Amino acid sequence: MRKVFYLPHCKTCQKTLQELGIDESDFVLQNTKEKHISAKELDMLKKKVGSYEALFNRRSMKYRSMELKDKEISEKEYRQLILGEYTFLKRPTIVIDGEVFLATTKKAVEAAKAKLSE
Repeated sequence: MRKVFYLPHCKTCQKTLQELGIDESDFVLQNTKEKHISAKELDMLKKKVGSYEALFNRRSMKYRSMELKDKEISEKEYRQLILGEYTFLKRPTIVIDGEVFLATTKKAVEAAKAKLSE
């Protein structure tokens, strides 16, 4: 499976997709604002990356407005937060043939590039 969870207006997503040459011909592009991630998809991602916390976006405006910075959040709560608010999923999250890349860092983008060139 080749899929990208992203927001089309996100500059990081646009830049990353362009850099990797990802488009709708090879990937399923899921705009998480229009179609929220399902519990099944989120659980699959968690299984691949190890935790819901790793998938959680702390740069979200909602994170600040809900004042979550100073709160102790459990894995169960991370899961519920991501399922309840599309901006809490790190983006872009790229799935390439069973591997998950949280393409928010240059290192992750390079790893995704390497996987695509295999």
